[in-house]
Amino acid sequence: MGNVALTFFEEIHREALNAFYLIEDQKKFTAMPSDALEQCEEDPSRNPVVIMVSDVPVGFFVLHAGENIRDFTANPHAMVIRALSINQSEQGKGYAKEAMLQLPAFVSTHFPEINELILSVNFKNEPAKKLYEKAGFQDRGQIKHGPVGPQYVLHYDV
Repeated sequence: MGNVALTFFEEIHREALNAFYLIEDQKKFTAMPSDALEQCEEDPSRNPVVIMVSDVPVGFFVLHAGENIRDFTANPHAMVIRALSINQSEQGKGYAKEAMLQLPAFVSTHFPEINELILSVNFKNEPAKKLYEKAGFQDRGQIKHGPVGPQYVLHYDV
C-alpha cells in the first residue's frame, strides 16, 4: 500500500475534507474534519494531518501536543492523536492502518522531541481498538471517561 501518504493540512485539502461523510454510528466516536480544523485554527498546539491516496484526501486526524493533553499523560514529550476519520467511501481499504503504521516515522521527522503517541478509543468501538493494536498501540490499562462513555487509552512508544 505504497500510495498512502501523510501530509500536513493545506488549504487545497479543505474542500475534500469538508465533503467527508461518516455514518451516524461513527460520528459519535470522532469529530468531522471540518469541525476539527476549526479547533486547529484556534489552537496552535493542534496539527492537522491529511491521509492521502494518489493525491486525494481519504482521511484526517489531529496531532495534539502541549499542556492541553495532560488529562492523558504527564509526559511532556507525548502527542495525542485526535479526530481520526476515513471518508465513508474509502473505508475498508486499509488506509487507516497504513496511516497508523507510517505515523511514528512521520512524527519522528516533524516532531523529533516526541517519544510517545497516545489516543483514546471508546469501549464500544472495538474495530478501531483492534486497528490501533495491529498498528502497534498498546493498552496499558489506562481508562479515560469520554463524551460517549469510557475509553481505552492506547500508547505507542516512538
